[in-house]
Amino acid sequence: MRCTHCGADIPEDQMFCPECGAEVQIVPDYNPLDDVLAREVKGSVEGATRQLETDSLRRYRRSSTPQNVNSTRVLSEGELGRIRGEAGREYGRPGERGRQGGQQSGTGRMRQEQGSGRVQRNPESGRGRQTPEDVRRSQEERRRRQMKRKQAARRRRRNLLIFLFAMLVLIALGVYVIYQNSYTGVVRKGYRALQSDSYTEAENYFNRAITKDESRAEAYTGLSEVYKDQNDLDGAESVFLTALETQPSNVGLYQAVISFYMDTEQQAKISVLLENCEDSNVLKAVADYVSEAPEFALDPGTYNEVQEVALSSETGGTIYYTTDGTDPTTSSTKYTEPILLQDEGTTEIRAIAVNKNDIPSVVSSGEYTIEFPIANAPAVTPATGQYDEPVQITITVPDGYTAYYTMDGSTPTAESEQYTGPVDMPQNQRTIFSAVLINNQNGKSTAVTTRNYITGSE
Repeated sequence: MRCTHCGADIPEDQMFCPECGAEVQIVPDYNPLDDVLAREVKGSVEGATRQLETDSLRRYRRSSTPQNVNSTRVLSEGELGRIRGEAGREYGRPGERGRQGGQQSGTGRMRQEQGSGRVQRNPESGRGRQTPEDVRRSQEERRRRQMKRKQAARRRRRNLLIFLFAMLVLIALGVYVIYQNSYTGVVRKGYRALQSDSYTEAENYFNRAITKDESRAEAYTGLSEVYKDQNDLDGAESVFLTALETQPSNVGLYQAVISFYMDTEQQAKISVLLENCEDSNVLKAVADYVSEAPEFALDPGTYNEVQEVALSSETGGTIYYTTDGTDPTTSSTKYTEPILLQDEGTTEIRAIAVNKNDIPSVVSSGEYTIEFPIANAPAVTPATGQYDEPVQITITVPDGYTAYYTMDGSTPTAESEQYTGPVDMPQNQRTIFSAVLINNQNGKSTAVTTRNYITGSE
C-alpha cells in the first residue's frame, strides 16, 4: 500500500510509513464479492445445522452403493446438500440452502480479516489474496472517479452560473428598455433635452409623458420650465391652470403650481388659486400656504354716528389695510386696533392677511358711510313780539353744532356772527333776528329760525 501523506510504499507488516513516519490508517475496501461469500458461508452453516428428513435419508441410502448396514460413516457437506435438495423437491420446500452448502464446500471457506483490511480466501478457490498493488490501483481508481465527479460538478456549476448571468443580462436589458419608455424615463429625457436648450424636443418629451399619465405633476413642471426658460411666465402658468380645469382635486398639481408661484415670487396668486378650491384634501395638503382674508366685525353700510371697525383672520398672521380705495401691501398701514370712522361720508376699507410663510391673502373690503343727522332749526327765545323794554335773545345750541345769527333780516352762515351767549335786543326799533346751527363734523347747516322784535314805540 501507499502512504496517503507522502505516497511512499509501505510494507504489509509495517504500521508506520518508513519515509514520513505517519501512522497507517487501514480502512477495509468494499468489494461486492465479499457480501456474496459472506452469504454463502452463512447458508453453509445454517444448512449444516438443519434437521434431516428420515425419508430423504432412506432414499439416499437405497440409491447408494450397498454397504454394511451395521457400519456408520459421516456424510460430507456435498452429500448433505444433495439429500436436503431432494427432500425439498419432494415436499415442496426450496433446497437452495442445501445446494449452496454443497457449493460452499466445493469452493472452500472464506475468511475476512477486518482488522487488516485484506480479504483472504481458501487456496482451493483458485484465487490469492489482494496485494498492496491491488489496493493502490483500487484507491487510484476511486480517486479518479471522485475527480471525475468533482469535475462534472464544477462544469455543472459553471454552466449554471453562465445561464444565470445570461438571464440577468436579459432581465437588465428588458428593465432598461421598459424604463426608457416609462413615464419616469421619458420625463428624464425631457429634462436632459431642456438642459441642452433643445426646447422643442423637451416639450415633445414632456407632452408624451403627460399622455402616459396625466395625473402626475412632474411632466407639467418640466413643461412649465420650457416656457419659463424662454421668459414666458404666462405660458408656464397656463400649463398648470389648464390641467387643473380637468383635475380640480389633483393635490400634486396644486403643489406644483404653488412651487411655481413661489419660485417666480408671485405669492399673491397662491391665495387667488386656493380661494376657488373646494376640495378639503387639497386644502389640507397645502395648509401651510393657506391665508384667509380678513373679516370685518362691522357689516358694511350707512351709519349716523361715529363707528369702529375691527378686523381678524382665521389663519392669523399680520393684517395690513388702506382707507383710500387702493389695494394694500405689506407696506400699507399695519392693523393694531379697530379703525375709527368719525368723518361724515363714505370710506372703503381694504385689507389683507399675511401668514407665517409670507403668503398674502386675497383682498377683502368693506364700504362704510357716515351721515350725521341734521338738527332741527335752532330754538330762539323770546318769541316774536313787541316788548316795552329790551330783553336778551338766547339760542339753544346742541352738542356738535355752532350757532350763527344776523339781526338785519339776512340769512346767517358760518361767516355770520357766532353765537357765544345771550344777545341784547335793540331798543326802540324793529329787529329781524335770524339764527342757524352748523354741524361741526360736516359743516352742514340747519334750517334758519327767524324772530321779529319791536321794542318801545316806533
